Amino acid sequence: MEGQVRPVAPVAGESKSQRAYRWIKDRIADRTFGPGYRLVLGQIAKELDVSVVPVREAIRLLEAEGLVTFERNVGAQVVMVDETAYEHTMQTLALVEGFATSLSAPKLSAEDIERARAVNEQMRLSLENFEPHRFTELNQEFHSVLFEPCPNPHVLDLVHRGWHRLASLRDSTFSFVPGRAHESVKEHEQLLVLIEQNADPLELELAARRHRTATLDAYLDRRAAPPAEAP
Repeated sequence: MEGQVRPVAPVAGESKSQRAYRWIKDRIADRTFGPGYRLVLGQIAKELDVSVVPVREAIRLLEAEGLVTFERNVGAQVVMVDETAYEHTMQTLALVEGFATSLSAPKLSAEDIERARAVNEQMRLSLENFEPHRFTELNQEFHSVLFEPCPNPHVLDLVHRGWHRLASLRDSTFSFVPGRAHESVKEHEQLLVLIEQNADPLELELAARRHRTATLDAYLDRRAAPPAEAP
């Protein structure tokens, strides 16, 4: 395997295929296995000290999630960066995360709101020495506070899949549109105010949806803009 070998900490009650799934998925998320990386089953099995069977099962799960592709005579690969896939993922996440946030709102405590506001403050402070990857981590932490209490497990699963899918497509959208980070922090506070005011669920859902699509729109506008001329 390429790169530095890291130990695989066991988890109680975890099957070999679940362990392989977690190990591969973690490395896709942190971009150790970047887009297009070829996943050699035998090498992964050797690394994890398991047979190829649980690794193959893990690959099938990751393929179902859209993180891995498998082609005959080619093998398994981490999905390539795809602009259309990114757009579709953001659109879908806007829908499901917006709905999840509206369902979660009644279950959020004052402590949850305080925690989310503290994370958003970290995001605001980080704007002074902007580091896109860290900002993205804080962004996910903020939104997790708002959507994790969602009482519908199927909706919550779709949200998790969307975030994992984004991690495989982009390390950080904010590296492409850093100016969007300032607006994002402001919109986070607006979402918290709506929750504190017990806003109508549809109003909150639409606000959360607009927040997500605004980032997508900023990215698409940047991609469509002509390149700046050299000075």
